[in-house]
Amino acid sequence: MTPQSFKAAILVRTGSPLELISGIEIPDLRQGQVLVKIAYAGLCHSQVMEARGHRGVDAYLPHMLGHEGTGHVVATGPKVEKIKVGDRVVLGWIKGEGHEARGTVYSSPIGNINAGGVTTFGEYAIVSENRCVPLPDFIPMDIGVLLGCALPTGAGIVLNQLRPAEGITAGVLGLGGIGLSALLALSIFKPKTLVAIDCEQAKLDFAKELGATHTCLAGDATEDEIKQLTAGAGLDACIEAAGHAATIELGVKLVRRNGGRCIFASHPPAGDMIRLDPFDLISGKKIEGSWGGASHPDVDIPRIASLFTSNKLPLRRLLSHVYSLDNINQSLDDLESRRIVRALIEISPP
Repeated sequence: MTPQSFKAAILVRTGSPLELISGIEIPDLRQGQVLVKIAYAGLCHSQVMEARGHRGVDAYLPHMLGHEGTGHVVATGPKVEKIKVGDRVVLGWIKGEGHEARGTVYSSPIGNINAGGVTTFGEYAIVSENRCVPLPDFIPMDIGVLLGCALPTGAGIVLNQLRPAEGITAGVLGLGGIGLSALLALSIFKPKTLVAIDCEQAKLDFAKELGATHTCLAGDATEDEIKQLTAGAGLDACIEAAGHAATIELGVKLVRRNGGRCIFASHPPAGDMIRLDPFDLISGKKIEGSWGGASHPDVDIPRIASLFTSNKLPLRRLLSHVYSLDNINQSLDDLESRRIVRALIEISPP
């Protein structure tokens, strides 16, 4: 039975804590829309930046947030064909197959609330068909959250953009959910050197457990340490996921001339610019950004899920802390303060 209303965490004022609002009304579904009962939502630095205003002024306040999660399909609007009522689905911000439905405006006790094509910080969400992908049967719904953003982006960089040969030298700069996903994907290709770089020793220790051959505490000596590890040449590839202009610049410095590649998925605060030495580029270093790991969700989500499970990679360890929806502001604070790796918001577990 379709519910009449639900509770969600809403950004009412940029820079202020999310507000838990009950009595949000569910409107009739339009073409291409899907109503999902949210089981779990994920949380990454993108949501922190959005809530804190680091991406600039939010033009959609009050705004329903969240771009990765899992849930059950409760109802479908006209023309929805990819999924059906009862399906377990992954929700993510990367567009896949199906209709691109407009965002929803919900009525609530605080007035209208705006939502985009996908939201996950609530008990229910109306999402666009092209932001839903069936969750593989062999993936639990909590781990499935990683398939909404961290794995398609981090692993996607490796599988779709870098496409490494075995035996390369590679580094991962920034060990959040995306960086650790990239590190795990790189480990499948048996690199000669796989160095994890971060400013926190605890994360470096964790990366060593996940397959890093070397670790490097980020600081003034990072370039020298990488040169020592690579006999002065630099890395074949560096994936940057730390989220700062300075770390993107560092990633370029760490790769070798004549073909070394720095691929970055991070999104520094609005207005930040990167500065590069032009000689690095004319000597053959390459830099490229990544939009969601160049992933095609309907193809890559089943592919990544199968690849990671067949290689027995410890995905559950990437979900470091679990919070309730009522404690979502604590999860934002903990992630912003770098006290956790990846937050899982438990909303309506199966």
